[in-house]
Amino acid sequence: MNVERTLDEKVRNNRKLIEPRGAQTAPLMLQQPVEDDEIDLLQVVRTLWRGKLWIAFTTLVAILIAGYYVFVAAVPVYTAESYVALDSRQGQVVDFENVISGLSGDQATINTELEVLKSRGLTRKLVNELNLVEDPEFNSRLLEEPGFSLGTLQAWVRGMIAGEQEVAPPPTPEIVLEEVVTAVKEKINVSNIRNSYVFKISVTTEDPEKSAKIANTLADLYIVNQLDVKFDATRKATDWLAERVALLERDLAEAETAVKDFNARTELVSPEALEALNRQAKDTRDRIAILKSNLATQEAQLARLEQAWESKDRAAMAEVAAEIGGDRAPTPTMSDRVFQTRYLQLMNSTKAAVARSRSQIESLSAAVAQIEEQIKMQSQDLVQLEQLTRKAEALRSVYEYFLNRLQETSAQQGIQQADSRVLSEAVIPTVPSAPKKARIFALAAILGMMLGAAFVLLREFTNRTVRTADDLENLTRLPVLGQVPMIPGGKRRGQIEYLAAKPESAGAEAIRNLRTSILYSNVDQPPQVVMLTSSIPGEGKTTLSIALAQSFAGLNKRVLLIEGDMRRQAFKRYFQDQHDGGGLLSVLTGRQSLTEAVQKSGLVGADLLRAEKTSVNAADVFASDRFSELIAEARASYDIVIIDTPPVLVVPDARTIAQVADALVFSVKWDSTEQDQIVDAIRMFESVNIRPTGLVLNMINRKGMKKYGYGGKYGAYARYGAKYYKN
Repeated sequence: MNVERTLDEKVRNNRKLIEPRGAQTAPLMLQQPVEDDEIDLLQVVRTLWRGKLWIAFTTLVAILIAGYYVFVAAVPVYTAESYVALDSRQGQVVDFENVISGLSGDQATINTELEVLKSRGLTRKLVNELNLVEDPEFNSRLLEEPGFSLGTLQAWVRGMIAGEQEVAPPPTPEIVLEEVVTAVKEKINVSNIRNSYVFKISVTTEDPEKSAKIANTLADLYIVNQLDVKFDATRKATDWLAERVALLERDLAEAETAVKDFNARTELVSPEALEALNRQAKDTRDRIAILKSNLATQEAQLARLEQAWESKDRAAMAEVAAEIGGDRAPTPTMSDRVFQTRYLQLMNSTKAAVARSRSQIESLSAAVAQIEEQIKMQSQDLVQLEQLTRKAEALRSVYEYFLNRLQETSAQQGIQQADSRVLSEAVIPTVPSAPKKARIFALAAILGMMLGAAFVLLREFTNRTVRTADDLENLTRLPVLGQVPMIPGGKRRGQIEYLAAKPESAGAEAIRNLRTSILYSNVDQPPQVVMLTSSIPGEGKTTLSIALAQSFAGLNKRVLLIEGDMRRQAFKRYFQDQHDGGGLLSVLTGRQSLTEAVQKSGLVGADLLRAEKTSVNAADVFASDRFSELIAEARASYDIVIIDTPPVLVVPDARTIAQVADALVFSVKWDSTEQDQIVDAIRMFESVNIRPTGLVLNMINRKGMKKYGYGGKYGAYARYGAKYYKN
């Protein structure tokens, strides 16, 4: 038979047989808390306050660890400080800036000097000066090998894996020295005091006298190093200048000798003589120009005379001769013989003048060429002489300059000054600089509180169980009918015996509070059939059912306790008496009546109707009409009927039985059942139109509540209950 179809039919049949009661109201609208990204600070504070014992514990542990470190493990160290001031002058006694000028005092210079103080070279000098290679604090090779250490363990593991390994050769003195230098550098801290030219040298070691000595020695070595650098620079400059002066002296002598030799092998050359030659050449060229002009005139006159002669025209010849010869020209009145003679004389004299002019021009041109050749040669000689002279003069200037610098540098070697001075020497400290006890304890306390708070918050925010009634109500939007603590007496029967023997105990009072909440859950129609269930097994619902039946029986009511879990049949673990009679299945099949099947329980004071094994599915049995008739019969015979049902997330029996119940009490195990399981279980009831009457926060551990900080929040097991309960 299909379980779900049977369940639907059972719902319709029940509405005909009985009036719907509290467990059959409108569908449950399960409301989940709206999640948001905001953090409730008040909730965080409350969580931290509840976890104050954990926070106090972690704080105490952190303080104890800090105390062990401060007083036992930590080695006290002492810090000594010396101060060095940087002189920012710009010059020295003798002004030779490239060699001995003071520091400028700008930030770059300060940073450079700071790095010099931190340099390995200066630290190496310090190590050699104080022989720190022989100090075990800096040379770990001088310490005795411990019987067990991380290094020996690593070596043993490597030996086990790789077999025997070659023994490493002993380190060289250079390696040991560099290791010590590195160790010493780690103990030294050099800093520049802000907005000043002062350097602070801090040295931290295990010996106060050693710290002061190292700080003072480093300051002295720094100043000596400055002087050494200057002495070395001056010496190098002197050597270089001396070598340079010797070379310049040789070059100067060679240049002056070249000038003398040149003057000796050349004619006397001077700018004035060269200028006279230039004027002579100019005058000669001017004369040549005049002669050339006269020659042109004479040649033109000769050409006219010859042309007229060839024309045989006496009048033309007389005219030309008159223009050229003047008084020497023939006249027309002369006889032909005299005229021709005079004309030829004039023409010959003109030819002679032309030849004379040409001869003069040629001689003057030759003279000009000779003068120009002299000018060219003397100009070249003069230029070469001037070059040799200038070279000699330049070499003399350079020689004199370097000679003066050599004399200045030689004089400077005796008047060098350092660019720094010791402003304050280190004093031997009397109080250790570390460990700083107050600071360590304060930090340990803060760290302990932070770790404790983180643990409390992490535990709280990762918790998916339920610890308070408020959390349960906020999760399900259902009322919490009761809060039942963990009942002493062992398990199962021992707990019921404890409740019977201790009627004024906290557990018994919690059961009575639950009984009262159930009775008044519906004032108009008080529930008569009460079923108890849970999400999963192990949430104490069976113990709660028996205890509730025992409590109702204490009111002199007729109580029937039905074992609705036909699969597990847990009642046999509570009731040790042998049960050979029938049970629930016998009544449903008609083999026995209800009166014949029930069993009287002296421990509980109620009638028991136990479950029996069956081959039929239990859900189908509870969905039958006969089970509804049985409940109707029980209503008529008993004041209260309590049904212990299986977990709702495991089997559908509880949802089937809920159709005939007046009240559905849902048990939730404290700090065990996950919220998702609770929500899923209630949604299972919602799917069949069942609304639980309320919930019970069950099996609450009082010690656990104190551990989580909830010790004073619940009435039945708070610190005030000691005045009312007798446990």
